[in-house]
Amino acid sequence: MTDMGEDKTSDAANPFMPSPDDVQHWASVMGRAQQMMLDYALSQANQGNSAAALFDPAGWLQNPTTKLWAEQSARMWEQGAAFWTSLATLQPSLTPDTDAPRDKRFADPDWTANPVFALIRQTYGLLAEQLLATTRNIQGIDEQARARLEFAAKNMAEALSPSNLAITNPEVIKRAVETRGESLLKGLGHMLSDLSRGQLSHVDPEAFEVGVNIATTPGKVIHETDLYQLIQYDPATKDVFTVPLVIFPPWINRFYILDLNPQKSFVKWATEQGLTVFMVSWKSADATMSEIVWDDYVAAEVDAIDTVRDLLGVPHVHTIGYCVAGTTLAATLAMLAAHGEADKVKSATFFTAQVDFELAGDLKLFVDDAYLALLQQLSAPGYLDGRYMAATFNSLRGRDLIWNYVVSNYLLGNDYPPFDLLYWNGDTTNLPAKWHRQYLTDLYRDNRLVIPNSLSVCGTPIDLRKIAVPAYIQAGREDHIAPAVSVWRMMHHLSGPKTFLLAGSGHIAGVVNPPAAGKYQYWTGDNDAASLDDFVAGATETKGSWWPHWIDWIAAQDDRKIPAKGARIPGKGRRKAIEDAPGRYVKLR
Repeated sequence: MTDMGEDKTSDAANPFMPSPDDVQHWASVMGRAQQMMLDYALSQANQGNSAAALFDPAGWLQNPTTKLWAEQSARMWEQGAAFWTSLATLQPSLTPDTDAPRDKRFADPDWTANPVFALIRQTYGLLAEQLLATTRNIQGIDEQARARLEFAAKNMAEALSPSNLAITNPEVIKRAVETRGESLLKGLGHMLSDLSRGQLSHVDPEAFEVGVNIATTPGKVIHETDLYQLIQYDPATKDVFTVPLVIFPPWINRFYILDLNPQKSFVKWATEQGLTVFMVSWKSADATMSEIVWDDYVAAEVDAIDTVRDLLGVPHVHTIGYCVAGTTLAATLAMLAAHGEADKVKSATFFTAQVDFELAGDLKLFVDDAYLALLQQLSAPGYLDGRYMAATFNSLRGRDLIWNYVVSNYLLGNDYPPFDLLYWNGDTTNLPAKWHRQYLTDLYRDNRLVIPNSLSVCGTPIDLRKIAVPAYIQAGREDHIAPAVSVWRMMHHLSGPKTFLLAGSGHIAGVVNPPAAGKYQYWTGDNDAASLDDFVAGATETKGSWWPHWIDWIAAQDDRKIPAKGARIPGKGRRKAIEDAPGRYVKLR
């Protein structure tokens, strides 16, 4: 008979220790892991790449802590046995930490209940806080230098989190034990695949195909230049607004952020509201575009506007400029005003676009001489590989966009999620080197766009105060790329009637928020407020998508409609169809 008072915990399986029966399987896993790394090194050598570049941050994520993580992971096999042994022989004097962690990196119960991991978490928290506090208290440096140091310290603290190392993450260890090492092997495969691509994957690269299950709104390419293609989408209503819409997406990433799946597509929704929609699809830069500068993008926007006006026989168009293309749209409008051609544009909508860069946030940290010199080196072919820009943007939210996926993809060996927005985020575009340097120095560093006549485009000095076109200015409350306080500044520089709208969420989800989703909210208020804080203080919150508010604003500019026939159908006017949407430019690397 069993003694009811006998302690049976010694017989319970230790979730942090493989069973003796699994030793042979673990040996097999280790052998396969070594073979995978050898195969990768040989493939790199055959491609002319040194095996030493395996963990070269300049060629991968542009983050020196990636090398540290990779080296730690490579030693995981040897350290693992010793670590598991130490856990098995813990002294009972250690007591669990009862404070529940709020940080989702430490959501696993063992970060709190297990005394070892609780101690690791608490120690890390104290060290991270001390690192940031020390940085903030450094004396004798200017505020810009302090901001750079704080940014670097924050990224270092996030990179060195114990959750990012297999050996100090209880969830990873338990998963490895449960799967007998297969999760680590799968994660290693993910890591080596990403190293081959030179980019961190957020989703399965094979999960989506542009034009097949993403960017599928029907239409035709009806015009193209060496810099862009112009897509006209099929009408979705019997009658359409007389004034068409021309959308200028950013050329950092692809246009189809506004045409993801049919449920999220702004383009599809806009056609269903009765708009004749045209989309610019920018060409990803290559060596032939080494001389492209900002003037060329302004000229392209004017060309697209004139092409649509001529095709449909209309005096003017509605325009949308998203992010950098919105900044460029402001310059385009100022140039048209200077030429007496402002009436070519009926209205201008700006999605998370900046013209005044004084408060542009953490991206201003990337415009010092050292960074510009680095860009010069990286842009030797005449263009900047889009993966560098992706790494820069990801570093602004490193915890969410880098280390979260390092843990999920590499350490836990999870399957990639089929998330179209993350697929788009990884579908990078190359940037013309001259334009990129001009953008960073003239706008981010020197803030010249808001100085009247300081900049010229296409030979014309521009002054934003001459823009009298009705403007709809949308900002994201949590935008880390174009902060709302920075976007708000546009309200002070344009002269025409302006409507400001603050959307919930950030740079992407704050824009791509279809009504059917029922997500987030937006705020409207006093467009004459002195500051964003004053606007927010008196603003009215509305639940859900802001898109219906925008289409009502569009209709208020001109609500006349005509039948959707003739040139309103792609390829039926003077501009014959070149190819089906989404066109080939969006697929160029």
